[in-house]
Amino acid sequence: MTVFAHSRAEFQDLVERTLHLAHEAGASDASTEVSEGCGLSVSARLGRLENVERNRDKALGVSVYLGQRRGHASTSDFSDAALRATVQAAYDIARFTAEDPAAGLPDADDLLLGDAPDLDLFHPWAIDAAAATELALRCEGAALATDRRITNSEGAAVSAQQSHFWSGNSRGFRGGYASSRHSISVAPIAGRGAGMQRDAWYSSMRDAADLASPEAVGRYAAERALSRLKARRVPTAEVPVLFENQIGAGLLGALVQASSGGALYRKASFLTDSLGQPVLASHIDIDEDPFTPKGKGSSAFDEEGVRTRARRFVEGGVLQGYFLSSYSARKLGLKTSGHAGGSHNLVMKSRATAPGDDLATMLKRLHRGLFVTELMGQGVNLVTGDYSRGASGYWVENGEIAFPVEEVTIAGNLRQMLQDIVGIGADAYTTGAKTVGSVLIARLKLAGS
Repeated sequence: MTVFAHSRAEFQDLVERTLHLAHEAGASDASTEVSEGCGLSVSARLGRLENVERNRDKALGVSVYLGQRRGHASTSDFSDAALRATVQAAYDIARFTAEDPAAGLPDADDLLLGDAPDLDLFHPWAIDAAAATELALRCEGAALATDRRITNSEGAAVSAQQSHFWSGNSRGFRGGYASSRHSISVAPIAGRGAGMQRDAWYSSMRDAADLASPEAVGRYAAERALSRLKARRVPTAEVPVLFENQIGAGLLGALVQASSGGALYRKASFLTDSLGQPVLASHIDIDEDPFTPKGKGSSAFDEEGVRTRARRFVEGGVLQGYFLSSYSARKLGLKTSGHAGGSHNLVMKSRATAPGDDLATMLKRLHRGLFVTELMGQGVNLVTGDYSRGASGYWVENGEIAFPVEEVTIAGNLRQMLQDIVGIGADAYTTGAKTVGSVLIARLKLAGS
């Protein structure tokens, strides 16, 4: 099945021509990437089709180096004249850019110079607008049919996206691959008037065959919305907090941001100079595997062509490495870790977790406190670690959910919160490229009524 307007062979030719033009212009080094994406997105609401969107885009970007001066330009026109103009624009920018001692391509020793393994990332979905609309309507219909208290909907959506790219540089790297990502989602509303509650759910996979059924997505979203009816505030207190597994992925995301080169060399992270230091509770390990088949964060090389490696990012609570590109590594006097473009598939586990530690077990461990299922706002300061987010979820008494909670704020400091993780559930859930179970934190401030 042909889904792209350009073949890999065309992309390979474009990369070689662009690098040749950069060399002709006088570049000491150059890198380039050409990409194309296409897809279909459909949304429906209250039994009617709302939007059908088709997207198709392409781009070529080139970075030209004159010693330690860098210029970058891009184009969506692949003609010879446009390639020449784009390379010249990048060259001219480099000419008038100040030298940066950290600028430059990765060292050749760090690049992936052979064939990359097939990580099973490309599963194009041959779905048309009519079939996608049917799936969206089935999903929303299942949500609306779950209970008469589901009174409205913000709609359901189906998306099928696929892309491919090829990149190369003047130090010998060549590589690229095709990938896909498909999803189905719905956001039902329960109740009426001032008592209305909304929730949502989705399924997102590289292979459409792995998606949850639209009916399952719809029913679960409806059940989540229904469970929030008659939510109330709770008094201000300091209590244990259990983060739902998908919310726990946000804690892992904050840890990644604080461990990333850009934040570290700017001294804009609470984890500056933390390599080899305990940053989480001693029973926590975090593994990273770029080679997970169908993984959302899988790739044999990063955006610079640097080889990726499986590693233990945190062992026994101790930070074993950072997330570094070539540039940020040079700024820190370190070597690139193959993370230009971000982290790969991360799994956070507790050595104390047993296979039977499901959500019900984690609620019993919480005993009395707040079970958080949604966070609002962006109240995370990575410089200081200060953490303050609006939250909703459920109040737990004697290890059982007592009633839904809304309009509260939880606050603490990430450095202490990570050290205060007392358990991670076996109810692991993958959100994007992060897999985490429910996360129990010993104590946080809860601002309520």
